[in-house]
Amino acid sequence: MQAIDFSDVVLVELDNSGQVKLENRGIRVGPANENLAHRAACAYRKAAGLKMGVNIRLTKNIPAGAGLGGGSSDAAAVLRALDHLTEGLLGTEALGQIASELGSDVPFFLCNSTTALAYGRGEMLKVVKPLPAQTVLLVLPPVHMSTAKAYEMLGRSSNHDRSREPGMRGTRMDWDTIISLAHNDFEIVTSDFYPHVQQSLTALRQKEYPLVLLSGSGAACFAITNNDLGAEADARDLKEQLGWFCVVTRTLESYPQVTLV
Repeated sequence: MQAIDFSDVVLVELDNSGQVKLENRGIRVGPANENLAHRAACAYRKAAGLKMGVNIRLTKNIPAGAGLGGGSSDAAAVLRALDHLTEGLLGTEALGQIASELGSDVPFFLCNSTTALAYGRGEMLKVVKPLPAQTVLLVLPPVHMSTAKAYEMLGRSSNHDRSREPGMRGTRMDWDTIISLAHNDFEIVTSDFYPHVQQSLTALRQKEYPLVLLSGSGAACFAITNNDLGAEADARDLKEQLGWFCVVTRTLESYPQVTLV
C-alpha cells in the first residue's frame, strides 16, 4: 500500500450540538450517515464517551468506487483530527481498533508510514521505510466499482490463481523490485466487466510506462514513472483520447500533519 498526493480536504470542529454533522462540498458520495468520515466520528465519540458534537466539512476530490482509498483516508483523517482536538483522549490501540472496524484500508492511513505491506484483509500491516517519491499518472474512468462485487467476481473467476503467494514477502523494498513483482488479480475480472477499465489500462500500456496497474479493486488505473513532463503531456493526451479525468501526482514520503485553522 502506497499513499499518494491526491486527496480530499477534511475540516473537523468540536461544537456543543451533541451530534455528528457532515457537509460535503465536493463530489457527491451518498447519504451523510453512510459516509466513512461520519461513521468514524460517531465511532470515536462512542469509544471516548465524548459528549461534544462533531462538525465535519469534507471537500471530496477522490471519486467513490475508484479503488484509491478515498473514504478510508477521510475516516482516518477524522480520527487523527479528533485525537488531536481531544488531546489524545483515546490511545493508539483504541484508534487502531476503530479503524479496523470501519474498513480494511483505514488502519493504513493511521500508521506512521506512507508505505506498508498489508496482509489478512488489509488490517495487518508491516510498516516499510518510505520510498523515494515517484510520479504517478492516474486515469479515472467513469465507473463506480463496488469492492464487494469485485471480490465476488474474483471468487467466481477460473483465471484467478488462488495458490499464488504474495510476492513481496522477504524481498528488498525498492521501486525496481516492486515494479518487477507487481500484479493485480482484480484486473482480469474488472476489465471483463467494465470495458472502460480495459480501455484505460490499454491506453496507459501503450505509453510504455515501467508499471501500469489497476488500483485496488478498481476502477482507477495508474502508471509509475520518473518523467514528470512526459506524464503531464500523456495526461493531456489521454484525457482527450478517453474523455475522462486524468491527473498527475506523486507518491508521498510523509503524511501531512493535522493543522489548526
